[in-house]
Amino acid sequence: MKTALWLYLFLFIAFFDLHAQYPMLTPYAVSLGAAPTFIGWMMGIYSLTHLPGNLLAGPGVDRHGSRRYIMLSLTAAGLILIIQAFIKSPWELLVLRGLSGFVLAFLSPACLTLLARLSDHPVTQGKYMSGHGVIHTSASVISPAAGAFIVASFGFRTTFGSLGLLLIATGIMAYFTLPKTRPSAEPAAPLDAEHSRSIPDWRYFLPPFVIACAQGILFYELPLRGAGSASIMSTGILFSVISLGALLTLSMLFLNRYSPILRLTAGIFMMALCFYLLAVFDTSIIVTLFLLGTTKGVIFPAMASLFIILGGSHLGRTFSLQSIVTSIGSFCGPVLAGLIHGYFSPFFAAFLILMIGLALTPLRRIPQPVSLPSSKKAA
Repeated sequence: MKTALWLYLFLFIAFFDLHAQYPMLTPYAVSLGAAPTFIGWMMGIYSLTHLPGNLLAGPGVDRHGSRRYIMLSLTAAGLILIIQAFIKSPWELLVLRGLSGFVLAFLSPACLTLLARLSDHPVTQGKYMSGHGVIHTSASVISPAAGAFIVASFGFRTTFGSLGLLLIATGIMAYFTLPKTRPSAEPAAPLDAEHSRSIPDWRYFLPPFVIACAQGILFYELPLRGAGSASIMSTGILFSVISLGALLTLSMLFLNRYSPILRLTAGIFMMALCFYLLAVFDTSIIVTLFLLGTTKGVIFPAMASLFIILGGSHLGRTFSLQSIVTSIGSFCGPVLAGLIHGYFSPFFAAFLILMIGLALTPLRRIPQPVSLPSSKKAA
């Protein structure tokens, strides 16, 4: 539990730092002279460069543990943010966003693997994942509005520099407080012939892909509804509204008792409906975004629980593959939105993508494992 508390603290700081950038990246790129299509590529390149990092992260975390990867990822991302404060052209921003995507690709597989190994009971693991979601969402509730306020008050350079220093300090703290021992290499008890494979059925990776694609469209489209400092503030508030909705459902820990695949498919369906409402109606956007946030609070713990069950003793590789398809979706989303912006509603495109992904996802229950990798050595 002590390890979980430390990890939650570091995750809160890291997520606060990262989500505070969302409402300012698009205006920052515009201030550097970037066109809408270029902004889509700038946002997408972050996810594209996640791929090589994800490929390296999976085997590395399984072999060496999570501590060094968490520390190096946060510290390197902080240094890049400090450099980002002094750039003068959109192309420099593109390069730095690509580098940032690579170094932060190690963070999610390392954190999720460490949390999953803190217990060998599926329900407890689900609660740890919900706790991860609560921390993530709590930080994202206030960070977009806080980031927008800081940049409106002090400018882009001071904001990026401060966020970079905070990430570096968090990475150094993580190195000295997280466990140094490697995770247990004991194999998990087999589930059945299908689920004992080291790589889960690829159809189960469709949900993180379509969800990331839809979110990428949202992150691109929402800040473009206006311009100027007032728009930055309002965009930050809208992102915070989404996070408040997610926090509501993440706090409902009893949901972890239900089948992950059922929670996941129900959440995707409701998220698709929210994007449809965003595409069709211009009013009640705050209510719709709040409802969209509640679907995220259902989806992400369910998705983590599903991959814990499917991953067995290969949690690092499994979460790495999840991060890979998430990165591809996050790349495709804003790029697609940039290409169709002004011709076709990106929100309606997100609705179609989610519904197609839902239709192709296996709609059957996943059996609970007899046991999962022991956590006692990792804790």
